[in-house]
Amino acid sequence: MLTIHDLMQCFPVAGELVWIGLRPARQAAMLAVDEVFAEVNAGLAGDRYHGSGKRQVTLLQFEHLAVLSSLVKREATPELLRRNLVIRGVNLLALKNRTFRIGEAVLQGTGQCHPCSRMEQILGPGGYNAMRGHGGLTARILQSGMVRLGDPLTVLPDSAES
Repeated sequence: MLTIHDLMQCFPVAGELVWIGLRPARQAAMLAVDEVFAEVNAGLAGDRYHGSGKRQVTLLQFEHLAVLSSLVKREATPELLRRNLVIRGVNLLALKNRTFRIGEAVLQGTGQCHPCSRMEQILGPGGYNAMRGHGGLTARILQSGMVRLGDPLTVLPDSAES
């Protein structure tokens, strides 16, 4: 019989990094890039949040773009939603408090990435509520390294098992 711990260790496939975006300044347009350096305890090079606490990196689940588009009746793109990394193929909420690798970097999920009031302005009336539960994950960087489009996201075993 599998325990809840056993079930929480099982991820059927690796995720895939499909978009990288940097926020060069407050309210500035997102800059889409093919690769970025993830710096331990600091964040992504070139992002305005580089050097800030637990919210060093923000991740969005690719599959939620279609849901959000349906809810706000317009195309919800990564640029509009202002997250750093868009991941396809893995449930990001299952990564809260988990350690995972993307490219050369190792990250740890720190919590949900809740929407800000700006989503109402960007997505239109109801945009804030549409984003609730679909805002993705925040993470901190535990090991520096390059992250590139197409890199897999693989969940690492709990430290108690390593």
